[in-house]
Amino acid sequence: MRTASRSSWVVLLTGIVFIVLGLALGGGGAWLVALGGSFFYLVAGLGIIATGILLLLRRQSALWLYAAVLIGTLLWAVSEVGFDFWPLAARGDIIYPLGLWLLTPWITRNLDRDKRLAGIAPMLPLWAGVAAGAVVLITGLVSTYHEIDGTIVSASSKPPADPEPQPDEDWRAYGRSQFGQRYSPLAQITPANVKNLKVAWTFRTGDLPGKNDPTETTFEVTPLKVRDTVYLCSQHQRLFALDAATGKLRWSYDPMVKDNPTFQHLTCRGVSYHETEPGATNADGSPAPADCPRTIFLPVNDGRMIALDADTGKLCDSFGDHGTLGLQQGMGEHTLGFYEPTSPPVVSDKILVVSGAVIDNYSTHVPSGVVRGFDIHTGKLVWAWDSGNLNENEMPSETHSYTIGSPNSWMTASYDATLGFVFLPMGVQAGDIWGGNRSPAQERYSSALVALDINTGKLAWSYQTVHHDLWDMDLPSQPTLVDVPTANGVVPAILQPAKTGNLFVLDRRTGEPIVPAPERPVPQGAAPGDRSSPTQPFSELTFRPEEKLTGADMWGATIFDQLACRILFHQLRYEGTFTPPSLQGTLVFPGNLGMFEWGGIAVDPVRQIAIANPMSVPFVSTLIPRGADNPAKPNASLPPGSENGVQPMFGTPYGVDLHAFLSPIGIPCLRPPWGYMAGIDLQTKKVIWMHRNGTIQDSSPIPVPIKLGVPTLGGPLATAGGVTFLTSTLDYYIRAYDVTNGTQLWEDRLPAGGQSTPMTYASGGKQFVITAAGGHGSFGTKIGDYVIAYALQP
Repeated sequence: MRTASRSSWVVLLTGIVFIVLGLALGGGGAWLVALGGSFFYLVAGLGIIATGILLLLRRQSALWLYAAVLIGTLLWAVSEVGFDFWPLAARGDIIYPLGLWLLTPWITRNLDRDKRLAGIAPMLPLWAGVAAGAVVLITGLVSTYHEIDGTIVSASSKPPADPEPQPDEDWRAYGRSQFGQRYSPLAQITPANVKNLKVAWTFRTGDLPGKNDPTETTFEVTPLKVRDTVYLCSQHQRLFALDAATGKLRWSYDPMVKDNPTFQHLTCRGVSYHETEPGATNADGSPAPADCPRTIFLPVNDGRMIALDADTGKLCDSFGDHGTLGLQQGMGEHTLGFYEPTSPPVVSDKILVVSGAVIDNYSTHVPSGVVRGFDIHTGKLVWAWDSGNLNENEMPSETHSYTIGSPNSWMTASYDATLGFVFLPMGVQAGDIWGGNRSPAQERYSSALVALDINTGKLAWSYQTVHHDLWDMDLPSQPTLVDVPTANGVVPAILQPAKTGNLFVLDRRTGEPIVPAPERPVPQGAAPGDRSSPTQPFSELTFRPEEKLTGADMWGATIFDQLACRILFHQLRYEGTFTPPSLQGTLVFPGNLGMFEWGGIAVDPVRQIAIANPMSVPFVSTLIPRGADNPAKPNASLPPGSENGVQPMFGTPYGVDLHAFLSPIGIPCLRPPWGYMAGIDLQTKKVIWMHRNGTIQDSSPIPVPIKLGVPTLGGPLATAGGVTFLTSTLDYYIRAYDVTNGTQLWEDRLPAGGQSTPMTYASGGKQFVITAAGGHGSFGTKIGDYVIAYALQP
């Protein structure tokens, strides 16, 4: 009697739980229906409530009713998302276990039997639903939704002669060469032996975030290797020269960057190297100085460019002011941290091309985004290209400063020495999310790819990838130069990844598209005082989803989390790509983080393969009118901060709240995957393979290495051995893949976040792969100070 009594209480408690869960699901479902969303949650909630009532009455018909709920859920889920496991799991992760619970003896033995049914017949429909659910989930587990399984047939072409030749063993520029290919001709590491990679040496910089550093304090460096030395910089732009074979420190230099809350970023993606040829001259034709025949150029976030002797680490006395070039001259606005060169400059035999990051979304009164060409030996200003000035090459004077807030180029440029062109990926005028105050001059090069004559700074051509950019969809990565086959023969091309997911492929001589990018109509209706471009260019080579997001694309940790995401989705303005920002709140997809970020792509010019790591993270952009909590002028309580959250945009009618589109418990509202590795056949200009990449091991409360495919910050490396490497995922791993099909070949655990781009070199006949593992502030990965080199071990 005592056991039966306890079991009866189990049934009663189960009934109460069902009613509570049903009320929550049905109540949220009613809200969703009122917003124009799916009826499922309301109907399912009512079915669960009715099941709970029948359980309180101890009726066997509760099993029949819940079988209908379960089978209906399965049919609805498959109709919405097919056999895609993780979206299915978010729809059934509560409803399915509840069905299993109802089949336990504690429930079935304590329900009043229907005399019209005999034996276990009342449980058959529910058992059928449970079995069908198991089949659906198992089918989902083995499915490859969102992936492309293909193999790129190697072109085996002969690579063009490098206009900047270097030994195969070296890596002398950010992208190895200033073509930005991130490709090494080394072939010691292959798909067959990459499993034998082990840590060869580790170096620790000792540079960690300070108490006054911004959130965006990040270790993103790609080192250089010249002769027998590796050069790298850390978050506070400390420069280290290491023995390439052992990782032992040879010398270091500290520019003494001070912690300051006015900085929006503290990072150093790399340094540049220049070697003076015998008999070299300055830009004005005079003999080049002899004090630094081999120079390292170090960009410093407080607005300096420092030149050091690559052999000794001593300042180059003949450059600038005894080795230091001040970049604030002519700016008109000099607040510390508002102008920050975070990426390495371009070098030619005579010119050093310097650009920089300008604080985002803080004010329209910020430093100019001017790009400047300096004499590479003396630091003397040779030319200026001010994108916001009608006279774009006007030099500064006592009566003229560069244009306040003009579009900048914050990422490393590329350079073709044969053409004499430097290629600049451009940003947006300050006040990125509202453009009602922009002049035609400030608009013409916004979010454009621009080619300048490196010796004069004169415009050769420009190609705009976003018109009247209201989403901060600037060009975030170094362009990649490679010769590609076309119907008209081999053409010197430039490949430019964009945050929109488009990959623009242009003739680098003229800027004309090789892959068509037709203009398409886009959503209209900008905020009051602003406007929208009626059309935007859409490259036919893209990772941007063609279909608009719908409620079915929403995700979450549970069905309730998913329901909350659907409610949020229907509350936002969203009409597809390029929906204008709004006071209502606009869903921006691809999001402000972009499908491509500063890591760019890698290109194997021999196999004619491009390697990319696109990601999918929607953002929400909400304009905030001026008011008591959003003043029109800066004050001490509103420091520059980071690029996420509430941004003041002083000088415009609005502030803006920018954040990733997450559920109330912080789970992404877009169904996974959120990050991929992909291979592009440059002969056909098509994506041939694409696989989800990375796990939630280091971003989930439960550290399980579930391969959902996660966002990345950093880019890939390609090698002649047929292996590509990536270390920039949200989990702490370096991984190797087969370039022809994307098969993962190897991985190793990193001690901190790997938000950087790896490189490779050889020393003493041994090929090394080296990466920085130091984390990323706003990405939320573990902070560290590690530089790790791998090599094959017997």
